[in-house]
Amino acid sequence: MKADIVTGQFVRISQTPATVAERMIARIIDNVIVFLYFCAVTTGFIKGQDILGYIDISDGLLILFVWLVYLPAIFYSFICEAFFNGQTIGKHSQKIRVVNADGSQPGIGQLLLRWLLLMIDEGFFFVGLIFIILNHKGQRLGDMAAGTYVIRLQNYQQLNVTLQDFHYANPDYRPVYPQAANLSIAQAEVIRKTLTTQQSTPNTQQIERLAAKVEQTLGIQRREPSSISLLLTVLHDYQYYALELV
Repeated sequence: MKADIVTGQFVRISQTPATVAERMIARIIDNVIVFLYFCAVTTGFIKGQDILGYIDISDGLLILFVWLVYLPAIFYSFICEAFFNGQTIGKHSQKIRVVNADGSQPGIGQLLLRWLLLMIDEGFFFVGLIFIILNHKGQRLGDMAAGTYVIRLQNYQQLNVTLQDFHYANPDYRPVYPQAANLSIAQAEVIRKTLTTQQSTPNTQQIERLAAKVEQTLGIQRREPSSISLLLTVLHDYQYYALELV
């Protein structure tokens, strides 16, 4: 089942939420990993107890040391999701990921909030599971508070920037060339791919030819100082008109 996610710029994105089974299996795997870590560290402390007994160390420092050793397990899900693009080991095995509404990587604050509320979601009669089942977007309490979603990876297209970076997504955007609405999807895709290619392999002649072709096809007169600026403006105008259909 797909869930329509509407962003702050009134853009609808269709994503497939992770199933309850996928999330439960991922959580079980993660809990097993945390449990094994606790067991390994505890066993190490027990075996090293005799050695530590001969070390002149205060109780406060020993408690601090123990806390530091256990911290990776306590913050396991937060650390993994922050440094591994919204995935823990369990989520990676199930090909699911935590994302923002626009498909981008959640911020540290959002992930920390998800982690804090995980204790409530799992501790109070699995209230998080109830929220996931009843919420058609598959959000637990922590997701709802942080504004995040757990989706299937095969339906995920990572964005390097959020929709706030696209001028055409803003409600107050005013298109420069109304004729851009007449572009076909294939023509707009050619412009997009050409502009993307220019970032890694600049080709001035190709850009100039495409800009001239666009001017001729749309019957417009250039207002921008460069061909790249013209193509960007036309593409943004096309996307603006396309979003009006959403």
